[in-house]
Amino acid sequence: MIKSMTGFGRCETSNENYRISVEMKSVNHRYLDLGIKMPKKFNPFEAEIRKLLKDKIQRGKVDIYVTCEVFSDKAVNLNYNEAVAKEYMDIFEQMSSRFAIENDVKVSSLSRYPEVIVTGQSEEDEEELWKLLGEALLGAMGKFVEQRSKEGEHLFSDLMGKLDDMEAWVGIIEERSPQIIREYRAKLEDKVRELLEGSGIDENRIAAEVTLFADKICVDEETVRLRSHIKTMREALLKGDGIGRKLDFIAQEMNREANTILSKANDLEISGTAIELKTAIEKVREQIQNIE
Repeated sequence: MIKSMTGFGRCETSNENYRISVEMKSVNHRYLDLGIKMPKKFNPFEAEIRKLLKDKIQRGKVDIYVTCEVFSDKAVNLNYNEAVAKEYMDIFEQMSSRFAIENDVKVSSLSRYPEVIVTGQSEEDEEELWKLLGEALLGAMGKFVEQRSKEGEHLFSDLMGKLDDMEAWVGIIEERSPQIIREYRAKLEDKVRELLEGSGIDENRIAAEVTLFADKICVDEETVRLRSHIKTMREALLKGDGIGRKLDFIAQEMNREANTILSKANDLEISGTAIELKTAIEKVREQIQNIE
């Protein structure tokens, strides 16, 4: 079944140390364009994330947002920088000796000086992080693909209906074309009789004129190709999965045949039908832009 290129999915996983959420959304794009926004701690996993996404998604501009909330106290720790503290104390001793004043620095005051107490990040458990991130990613992707598939079902039904309409327009053109030639022959014979005032009609000349006219307005090749394109598009839609670019090419070929029919048309009914046909093809092309 075909899939739409627009979709949304979100999933959240957590344990005693972390809560990780993944949100995905996409819009139409000619190719696959992945944009990943996440905390720096997840950068080592970017290649694996892209691989997972590419296995399930073929086209679209997909934005992925990863957020992480840390619960564990082990995530941040405080350290006493002995070397910096010693330098401060040495300077204080020098000042006390130089100016003959008491060195009254206490631990509480020393700890407030810059770089004496520093904060640090505990080393993250990458295996634990990837386990949670992977679960959230797969959960979000599952909902994302599910929504794309549901929208794809609506696109499938709509496109199949439009192909039926196109086939009906082609049938009208095929039915009308021979009638035009017969009408042209009848008008030509009437005109010749009027000009010759009852004299004999040169059937060979009439046949030659009718043949030239028929060649000029003949659209048999175009209607045959259109039916072939409609059949090919139906088969591709039934096959589904990553056919957006193929359908776009087929629609371009359909439009080319419809333009040729319109340019050859020497009849109001065929002209009107060809316009309806082109309108249907344009609607199909618009819908195809939404298919993965």
